[in-house]
Amino acid sequence: MIRKDNIDTDMIFHNKYLTITKIEEMGKYAFGNLQGYEDFPQKCKEGDIIITGKNFGAGSSRQQAVDCFKALKVGAIVAQSFGAIYFRNAVNAGLPVVISDIIEKGINDGEVIEIDFLKGEIKRENGEVISAKEWSDVQKEIYLKGGLLG
Repeated sequence: MIRKDNIDTDMIFHNKYLTITKIEEMGKYAFGNLQGYEDFPQKCKEGDIIITGKNFGAGSSRQQAVDCFKALKVGAIVAQSFGAIYFRNAVNAGLPVVISDIIEKGINDGEVIEIDFLKGEIKRENGEVISAKEWSDVQKEIYLKGGLLG
């Protein structure tokens, strides 16, 4: 969990790595420019869910800021809000992005949650259900295809 707002695309994927074009190589640079999270790629496990604050992915439209998480096989990103371009890029790439105030509900690092994208619900281990913004039909369709070009 990253209790921080306004994480921009340069913090997610530093511009010094923009020459990397193979998605599978991008993961090791995720959050490389976000103080305190430089070791994220080493700690991240397939299916992990990133939970964060407001305006995640603000800034430039660099696709690598989405693709680095796809390379790490992140299960989803849950944020209070997303930068508009980042959100669209993530949807188009088939990366599950969810809008919810779950970070305000006292969720803990490492807590296991289950996300129902279709209902817009996040279920905690203790049974508590937290609301999330339900996916649009278009977002569902793109995700099920594996991305806009899938």
